[in-house]
Amino acid sequence: MKTAIEALPSPPRLNYQGASTKAFQAMLALEATVRSLGLEPPLLELVKLRASQINGCAYCIDLHTREAHAAGESQRRLHLVAAWRETHFFSARERAALAWTEAVTLVAETHVPDELFEQASEQFSETELVNLTLAIISINGWNRLAISFRRGPEGSAQ
Repeated sequence: MKTAIEALPSPPRLNYQGASTKAFQAMLALEATVRSLGLEPPLLELVKLRASQINGCAYCIDLHTREAHAAGESQRRLHLVAAWRETHFFSARERAALAWTEAVTLVAETHVPDELFEQASEQFSETELVNLTLAIISINGWNRLAISFRRGPEGSAQ
């Protein structure tokens, strides 16, 4: 039996894009809606990266790190997203979005506390907060598809 260090990631279980094109199209439509709601694209990439880190989705961590970097995000900030509370590299709005992302992603544990809602409400209008929450819902959905069906990063041995 291999140890956790020796074990390689499992091969993909199935191609969810082809297995249910309607479900995949629904996810693409949700993603298109999220992108059209007016939240800053760099903020969305940070949110997607942080949720993916929490969920342990290698595919999405890789994808959103590359997309954020291609859009001009610094490597330093990308490396520090997982420890955003320990740095001064993120704006108050980004910090509120990252905290909200963590709470919504871990909703069964956090139940999104009132104090966090108040903090997020200082940085986001009601509409923006709903839109941000939808973005978090979307990336959590993508994470669950990729993890459940073992989709690894592009170019990996899978």
